[in-house]
Amino acid sequence: MSLVSDPEIENAYEDVRNDKSDTNWLLLTYAEDKRDVLEVKATGTGGLSEFVDNLEPDQAAFGYLRMVISNDELSQRVKFVFVSWCGPSVKVMRKAKLSVHVSGVKQIIRSYAVEISATDLHDLEEKEVSLLLRKASGANYDRQKSDY
Repeated sequence: MSLVSDPEIENAYEDVRNDKSDTNWLLLTYAEDKRDVLEVKATGTGGLSEFVDNLEPDQAAFGYLRMVISNDELSQRVKFVFVSWCGPSVKVMRKAKLSVHVSGVKQIIRSYAVEISATDLHDLEEKEVSLLLRKASGANYDRQKSDY
C-alpha cells in the first residue's frame, strides 16, 4: 500500500490551494503507529497558530499552509508552506522513516515557496515563518521598513 493512497489527501491539498476556500491548512499524520500510511488528521481556517495547536510532541506529521504575506498594505501575496514535523518524543523508527517519506508526500504536495523541517514548536513561530516567506518572494522594494 502506498504512503499517500488516501484520495482525501489530494482533496485537502486542493482545498488549501483554492482561493475561494477558507481552509488554509492541513495536517497529515500516520494512520497507525506501526504502519506507513498517511491520512488527513485535520484541516482548518485558523492559519499557522491553529495548525501548530494540532501538533503533538510524540507525532510525526506533514503540514501544508496557505499564508498571505506582504511588505506593505498594497502588496499582499499568497504563499504556501510545506512542513515536516517530527516532535521531540517521536519514536526512533518513525524518525528514521520520516526523511524517506518526505519524497512520497511531495508527490501530492507539489507547490510551495518554503519548506520547514520542524522539531520544536519554536520552529513554527509566526514571525519567523513570515520572514522566510518574504525572503522567498524575491525582490524587496521596501527595504527601509523591512526586517530582512
